[in-house]
Amino acid sequence: MSEKITELNTIDNRKRALNDDSRSMNSQKVLRAGKPEQEERGNEEMSQRPGVQRYLVAVEYIGTNFLGMQKQPNFRTVQGVLEDAFNKFVGQPVSSASSSRTDAGVHALANVCHVDVERISKRKPGEVLPPHEPEVVKRAVNHFLQKDAGDISVTDVRFVPMTFHARFRAQERTYYYRILSGKEPLPAFEKDRAWHVPEDLCLSCMQEACKVLVGHHDFSSFRAAGCQAKSPVKTLDELHVCEMPAWPAFPSCIDRNTGVNISATSCKHVSSEVKTNLNNPVEMEGQVSLSKERFMNQSQPDMLCQKVNGGYGQEEVLEFGHRRGHRGYVVVARAQSFLYHQVRLLVGTLKGVGAGKLSVDDVERILKARTITVAPPMAPACGLYLAAVKYDFSRNDVNQMEDDGE
Repeated sequence: MSEKITELNTIDNRKRALNDDSRSMNSQKVLRAGKPEQEERGNEEMSQRPGVQRYLVAVEYIGTNFLGMQKQPNFRTVQGVLEDAFNKFVGQPVSSASSSRTDAGVHALANVCHVDVERISKRKPGEVLPPHEPEVVKRAVNHFLQKDAGDISVTDVRFVPMTFHARFRAQERTYYYRILSGKEPLPAFEKDRAWHVPEDLCLSCMQEACKVLVGHHDFSSFRAAGCQAKSPVKTLDELHVCEMPAWPAFPSCIDRNTGVNISATSCKHVSSEVKTNLNNPVEMEGQVSLSKERFMNQSQPDMLCQKVNGGYGQEEVLEFGHRRGHRGYVVVARAQSFLYHQVRLLVGTLKGVGAGKLSVDDVERILKARTITVAPPMAPACGLYLAAVKYDFSRNDVNQMEDDGE
C-alpha cells in the first residue's frame, strides 16, 4: 500500500513540475513579447486552484533603492521584495500584481497590490489550511520586510475575491510631487525626497497653469516614449499646487506660543482659529499658508534669527549652526489613470511657469501641440509620491477599469 502511495506522489510531483515549467515558459514568452499587462493579470492557474486566497495589500516605501515597482530578474524591486517576504512567511512562492508600476526612485505613501496565497501545512505537506487573517498577514510580512532594508512596509491588508484585480479595479489614483525652492543646498534629511529648485517660484502663476491642464485632453505632449496606453486622451480630475512647510516640520517659537498646528500632509483648508494666529497669512483660493518669511525660515525656529541693531526690517543674521530653509510646494494630481511619466512632465511644465520661463499661454500651446518634443524636461523621480489608490469595494461586478502607466 505504501509503495502505491509513493508511486502516486511521484506521478503528482512530475505533473506539478511540468505545469511549473509550462508556466515559466509562458511567462518568458510574455516578457519577450513586451506585454506586461498580460503578465500582471496574474497566474490564472494558481487563481483557479482551491484554497488560494487573494489579499489586497497596501504598502508604503521609499523608492530610492528600488528599481521601480515591477519585478525584474537580478534587480531589487518593490514587487520582488514583497513577494520574497510573503514567501518566507508561507513557505512557498506567491503571485502578485500592483495597482501602479512606479518607476525607480519614486516613493509611495500607499501603493496597492493583490497577492495570491495558498496556505499549505508545514507539518503535513499537501494539506491545504484555511487562509490567515489579514492582520496576521500584515504583522508577519512586516516582520520579514524589516529584516531587509526597512524601506518598505505593509500598511493594510484585506480579503478580496479572486476576480478582484488591484490594477484594473482602481477607480482613481492620487500623486503628490514635492518641490523645495531656495538657493541653499537641501538638508541631508531631504536627500532623494524632493526636487530642489534654486529659483524662486510664483505660486499663483503655477495655479493658473493648472487650470489649463485639468480636464479631458489629449496629453500626447505629456506622454513619454514607451507608454503602453492605448490612447493619449485622459481626464485629469485634479491638478493644483499648494505651499506647504518644508521639512523638518518642527515647531517654531511662534508655533509653541500660539498652538498653531499646520499639517504638512494635507492641502485642505486651515481652521479660522489657526488663520487668526498666523503672522501675515497668505490666502490663495480658500487655502492658507504661512507667510513668506516663515516659509523661508522653516528649517530653524524664528528665535534663531537675530536682528542686527535690534530693529525690525534690518538684516537678519542666523545663529551659528543653523541654516536658512526652503519654500515647500506640493503638486497634487488625481485621475483614474495616467500616461507614462505624465505627472513628472506636468510638474516640469509647472515649474517652468513658476520660474518665469514659461507663460500660461505657453502651457496651452504645449498641450495643443500634442508632441512631447515641445514639452520642458520632466521633473526627477525623487519628488514623486503615489499618495492613494481608490477602490469601490461595494461593487460585485468584475468589469475592469483603466490601466495606469505612471
